[in-house]
Amino acid sequence: MSTYILRRLLLMIPTLFGITLVVFVVMAASPGGISAQTLIEGQGLEPEARKALEDYYNRLYGLDDPAPLQYLRWLNNVSPLGFEFDAEGQVAGFGLKGSDLGTSFRYGRPVTDLLAERIPITLLLNALTVPLIYVIAIAVGVRAATQRGKAFDVGSSVTLLTLWSIPSMLAGVLMIGFFASDQHWHWFPTAGLNRREALDMPFLPHWGSLADVLLLFVCAAVGTAVFLAAALRLPARYRALLMGGVGLAAGVAMARAHAGAPDGLYLFLPLLLGVLAAAVGHMQYVGMRVVAMGSIGLLLGIGLAVSLGGGGFVPGFLLDRLWHLALPVVCLAYGSFAFLAKLTRTAVLENLLADYARTARAKGVPESQVLWRHVFRNSLLPLITVFASLLPGLLAGSVIVEQIFSIDGMGKLAVEAVKTRDRELVLSITLISGLLTLLGYLIADLLYAVADPRVSYD
Repeated sequence: MSTYILRRLLLMIPTLFGITLVVFVVMAASPGGISAQTLIEGQGLEPEARKALEDYYNRLYGLDDPAPLQYLRWLNNVSPLGFEFDAEGQVAGFGLKGSDLGTSFRYGRPVTDLLAERIPITLLLNALTVPLIYVIAIAVGVRAATQRGKAFDVGSSVTLLTLWSIPSMLAGVLMIGFFASDQHWHWFPTAGLNRREALDMPFLPHWGSLADVLLLFVCAAVGTAVFLAAALRLPARYRALLMGGVGLAAGVAMARAHAGAPDGLYLFLPLLLGVLAAAVGHMQYVGMRVVAMGSIGLLLGIGLAVSLGGGGFVPGFLLDRLWHLALPVVCLAYGSFAFLAKLTRTAVLENLLADYARTARAKGVPESQVLWRHVFRNSLLPLITVFASLLPGLLAGSVIVEQIFSIDGMGKLAVEAVKTRDRELVLSITLISGLLTLLGYLIADLLYAVADPRVSYD
């Protein structure tokens, strides 16, 4: 196994070399190429100033050198092993040295500093999204496979297909229009990661008195306990009535919160939310029903505590950041969740009908053990394959969402680098994305061996 891993790691070096070379050739061969003229075009400078600025960029970045020499110079700079040059540009030696990703054309700052600012933002966005996608997708996909042809399978299939068909750019614009605009429900911010005031707040939420904190915990605990008890003990029709009532009340409150709501909205929203909530209460899938009703009870308890509290509540930096990330996370998650849930359903369904599953049932193995100990493990291979693409997607997969919600992450930085032909930035992002892609495939190959004993690299 160690030999296999070492060989794969060594093979990454020529692969990364090839990836960056292809990207550089495409940039150099595009109209205008990589030159000082492209950096200053459109600035309306006098001829003398234009010539001086071109000379400055050529001297700083070596843009007047032949394209192969530019690429070799960049490769030497990013490599920990290469040539060292003195102040006059002469070769001073060859050996180990520090890596330098260069200075951005557009920002005039070291690329390393730019990446250090943007990568944590994109990682945070995806760290919230990826676990959410996998947990919900596995729960829905497994349930749909075990309930093949029944109401849950049909309903989830229609819902997942609908979600998969909605482009994320359209969903993002609609979310901003309805839930962040002053014309409708101004519940979320339209852009950014924090309000300016949040930078002066404490990190965690803060209440005015200890009594308000105790009230919050009591209301949240009581609300959660009541709805969990209802989810586990009440008959289906009473659960549906309870949740339907909650949905009707939420619909009326939502219609009242709309500025200038038409009369039809007071009928449409209560009916829509009431039917959806009643369907959740009537659902036979115990796990999902408990999670949904428990979450609703928790939110109702928190809302009651806030309304009864004595004031002085400060949301804090953390809550403000989560408030800003709510819509981007939903926009980033729903499409991947729909795809992964359908993939899980197909894989589990295929293994449920396999001979080894029938043999296990014939030997008297309980159905839950057949599902989770045998079938689910063999169904992990497609999920592992998708996981291999998630690692590079942590940096580049949120391009559209970051553009729509004006989040200064890696996706937005990559788009700006390509638009301005920022050679240093484009090649550095390509290098990191390529490295993460290769690492993702290596991890996926290792996970194959963990999930399937027949796979061995010894």
